[in-house]
Amino acid sequence: MQTRKIPATIVTGFLGSGKTTLLRQLLQNAQGRRIAVIVNEFGELGIDGELLRGCGIGCDDSGAPDGQLFELANGCLCCTVQEEFAPVMEQLAARRDQIDHLVIETSGLALPKPLVQAFQWPALRNAFTVDAVITVVDAPAVAAGRFADNPVAVDAQRRADDNLDHDSPLAELFEDQLATADLVVVHKTDGVDEAVLADVEAAIRRETAPGVKLVRAQHGQIDLAVLLGLERAVEDTIDQRKTHHDDEEDHDHDAFDSVAVSLSPTGREPLLAALRDLVRRHEIYRAKGFVALPGASMRLVVQGVGARFDSYFDRPWRSDEARQSRLVLIGAGLEAARLQAELDSALAAPALA
Repeated sequence: MQTRKIPATIVTGFLGSGKTTLLRQLLQNAQGRRIAVIVNEFGELGIDGELLRGCGIGCDDSGAPDGQLFELANGCLCCTVQEEFAPVMEQLAARRDQIDHLVIETSGLALPKPLVQAFQWPALRNAFTVDAVITVVDAPAVAAGRFADNPVAVDAQRRADDNLDHDSPLAELFEDQLATADLVVVHKTDGVDEAVLADVEAAIRRETAPGVKLVRAQHGQIDLAVLLGLERAVEDTIDQRKTHHDDEEDHDHDAFDSVAVSLSPTGREPLLAALRDLVRRHEIYRAKGFVALPGASMRLVVQGVGARFDSYFDRPWRSDEARQSRLVLIGAGLEAARLQAELDSALAAPALA
């Protein structure tokens, strides 16, 4: 009878911090470890799961069991944990002899503490132990005096909440992700001045528990031994890690909307310009999706945090899939029809000479 507990690493972090990049690097350099993955997504397109399936690490639907990808695309994991999380964990527990480690990438809008507390349930405690909570931080955003790349939208949300004085819900979420961390990955450090990084790390340390390690990283590249095997058994100590939401019976994420939009055929630069303009007019915190550029055989990945957008080709379009351009937009007060109409209008406008 198999009695070994599966160590589980929870990767949390704010929108656009680079969690998926870190996870891809981890799986590509697994060094023989059989790693199961749960990706909690906010949005209807399965973007993160698609990125992971397409990176050549055996996570496609027909792959071996030790590379199978489990996706939960139903919003905030900690809000729906009793509805979908437990059945998936039961499936993994039944195959524990095939799994060396479990990695859970949370939604950027998720509170990590309730997820860790779920591992206190007898059915999970007997099969799993939380090896560590790893929080990924966007160093350039913190260096700029914020935790995300859209301070205008954050401030608007703060002012709209009569229960808050100086902290917005997003600021509290960022602090809660640090308060529950066993390890903090200070990400995207390339090009950031050493003195600025020291200030960033000082700001992070004000929110973390004593002894929590900070590790600098670029493009998710970190030695596997630093991330796995910390053996913290976090489920035994999580109740002592104080967060802003400890006294809430149920936290409310109704302020966040997730809408999908389709894109007319256009070039990369006109598209990115239209998206930046859209962000300036609406409270859009995050954007991500896939784009079919006219005449391009490769699929373009587009990801945005606030007004900062990145794009890159990840793989050729398959012959059996429709070359469609779609994005998920995450924010507050978003109306799908209005956003779609504004994008259609912007992309239909003739390009300036």
